[in-house]
Amino acid sequence: MSETLWVLLAGVAAGGLNAVGGGGTFVALAALVAAGVSPVTANAATTIALVPGAAVGAWVCRRELAPVGPVSTRALTGVSVLGGGLGAGLLLALPAASFEAAVPWLLAFATLLLAVGRRVSAMIGDALGRPVGMGPRTVLAAQFVLAVYGGYFGGAVGIMMLALWGVGLGLDAAAGNPMRIVQVGAVYLSASALFLAASDALDAPLLLGALLAGAVAGGFGGARLARRLPSRLLRGVVLTTAVTMTVLYFLRA
Repeated sequence: MSETLWVLLAGVAAGGLNAVGGGGTFVALAALVAAGVSPVTANAATTIALVPGAAVGAWVCRRELAPVGPVSTRALTGVSVLGGGLGAGLLLALPAASFEAAVPWLLAFATLLLAVGRRVSAMIGDALGRPVGMGPRTVLAAQFVLAVYGGYFGGAVGIMMLALWGVGLGLDAAAGNPMRIVQVGAVYLSASALFLAASDALDAPLLLGALLAGAVAGGFGGARLARRLPSRLLRGVVLTTAVTMTVLYFLRA
């Protein structure tokens, strides 16, 4: 019961973090692994559980959605769905040991991006004197790569999307946040379909249900809260979580 309650609270935190800026995967994955679930299964269960939370967050922000540069929402979402499914397939096809060895480094990469990504984006923009104007094909190709990463391991994939859109299209992070929620949800949706069919994520239904319920509540509350809290404070919460989880995973490895 204590493990279930811990996972439920982790789901609330994960759903909330994903709604306000990303990083929820760190919390949810760590909670399931701490409860005794293997890393690969925990990753699949986390993806499944975060889909409804992303859907709720997208519904809350539905009136604020805007296209990403020259790419239509339909095309961007289609690429996210395809890439998410491919990434999930890679997770299931590759040896479990490969994922366990890669997790700390994936977390470290995502944490580094959280810490310096915006600064690097600003430096590139200053050097060019203007935002980089990526064409539709380049945006879709880059989105596909991120979606594959998101299907394989979703840590900070939403932050990576905002960084891509900011550097390549000059899109403000606050303006792009509603679309980020939608695209992360699209990646998780296709990956979850494969995980439900081919993984053992359903072997721990109580933990999965607790994580899912918490993520829905957190996604709803986080999407509403994101409109009110300062962006610097939200980014600080996400970065602190990412650093903590990265250190813990390296110590565990």
